[in-house]
Amino acid sequence: MVFKRMLQAMGVGGPSVETELTNPNCRPGGFLEGQIRVVGGDHAVDVEYLAVGLLTRVEVESGDSEYNTNQEFHRQRLTGSFRLDPSAHYDVPFRFDVPWETPITEVYGQHLHGMTMGLTTELEVARAVDKSDLDTVAVHPLPAQERILDALLRLGFRFSRADVERGRVYGVQQQLPFYQEIEFHPPMAYAGGINQLELTFLPTPHNLQVILEIDKRGGIFSEGHDAFGRFDVDYATVDRVDWAGQLDNWLRQSAQRRGLFF
Repeated sequence: MVFKRMLQAMGVGGPSVETELTNPNCRPGGFLEGQIRVVGGDHAVDVEYLAVGLLTRVEVESGDSEYNTNQEFHRQRLTGSFRLDPSAHYDVPFRFDVPWETPITEVYGQHLHGMTMGLTTELEVARAVDKSDLDTVAVHPLPAQERILDALLRLGFRFSRADVERGRVYGVQQQLPFYQEIEFHPPMAYAGGINQLELTFLPTPHNLQVILEIDKRGGIFSEGHDAFGRFDVDYATVDRVDWAGQLDNWLRQSAQRRGLFF
């Protein structure tokens, strides 16, 4: 009997949890829907709550070192406490709102190298180990984000990789404690002045904030440095702008001088 209680405390013979997403694809500001199936184990347990949350991989700078960690950045409780009897089935449908600043993971049907995104399900059981489930989620760009990405690709920029960095971007609205950087290799037309382009999207319900960072090549008599620029994209008028032309103008100016460009 004592051994059985020890196994129960370790989660052995406890409940199982499985999440079924109706569709694992979503966009920032959208939602995910699905159903969670909880099945009781070989003994009754008191469940404190059932919750779901979005989790991504975040790069953290600490002094002179860097490390990666999994960070849950949005959580939703689905139930309060309840009693789960042995072998009992407990199904919970849910609709989960995806934050506007959620990093994208897919572009034109391709997974962005370096990105991780999942919906985690947690069943908190009193006096026992948590039972959790993790389901991969694909976050696709908003139409406004697609316009900017398409413009860069038409200019000849090529995707390199993407990551999520803990911290804040100066001068913009930001709710989450991190931001995504999508890195591009420049085409030959810009290679003489630009080593790498980094793009950050910070969507809001009203507009899309776009931040560009350019790693500029150093010349024989000068050191390389970064140039920054930012602009807002209006969702209602995004299709009326020649974004390739605008970006080409900004990028060429930034490759010729130091500092801000607009």
